[in-house]
Amino acid sequence: MSLRGIFAKNLKHLRTARGLSQESLADAAAIDRTYVSALEREVYSASLDTVEKLAAALHVEAVELLKVPIN
Repeated sequence: MSLRGIFAKNLKHLRTARGLSQESLADAAAIDRTYVSALEREVYSASLDTVEKLAAALHVEAVELLKVPIN
């Protein structure tokens, strides 16, 4: 799996595990909801700044979004 795919899977998993919609996550990270959707669908790659914003909004370390999922 590519790093983009790993990021997308982790982003969606963490977002849904916290009961957040794409819109609420986007608001918390100060990014557009359509961008969150595109990231989860592997349409775009996230910049490091965006990874930081999303991690902060999800209350995790940025590395959690980039780790190979166990399951």
